Amino acid sequence: MEKVVVSGVAFDRNQARISIMGVPDRPGIAGKLFGAVASQNLVVDMIVQNIGHDTKATDISFTVPKTDLRRAKKLARALADEMGARGVDVRDDITKVSIVGVGMKSHSGVAALMFETLAAKRINIMMISTSEIKISCVIEAAQTRLAVRALHEAFGLSSKTAARKVARKRKATARKKAAVKKTAAKKPARKTAASKKS
Repeated sequence: MEKVVVSGVAFDRNQARISIMGVPDRPGIAGKLFGAVASQNLVVDMIVQNIGHDTKATDISFTVPKTDLRRAKKLARALADEMGARGVDVRDDITKVSIVGVGMKSHSGVAALMFETLAAKRINIMMISTSEIKISCVIEAAQTRLAVRALHEAFGLSSKTAARKVARKRKATARKKAAVKKTAAKKPARKTAASKKS
């Protein structure tokens, strides 16, 4: 298994989420929606689709840069009317928080620790995306600092955690040196050839 190394925590406040609710769940809907988005040169970052078990409708959410929000919102509302969706919800008070490193895909514990850390701080996760080198969560913008601090601490990236690691390493090195000296002191002195003749 590839060794997991979380090297940093990043965040992006320049994101907005658009949700089209009650979209008819039939083939081609997602293609039509994001084809129209692409035709307007709108950059989409994260996409989440929720399908209800008891209905024939789905909710589709995606994020865009805040600079594109006005155009994206107008397009989403037009598409919602055309597709017979229930409505459009827009939030621009969000932040995308990410942990970055290697080995993400081959180690499920990384995602679990991220989610547990945010939950412990009562931070709600709205959207999730993963890749080989990054796991990202969309949260409320007001909780950005709290989330970043908590994740730094959880993955050993904060200055306090780093200091503790250095202290533990120094103690371990000191114990090894002391053990070596103790072992050396217990060994009897070797007699030289001259002392044996005398």
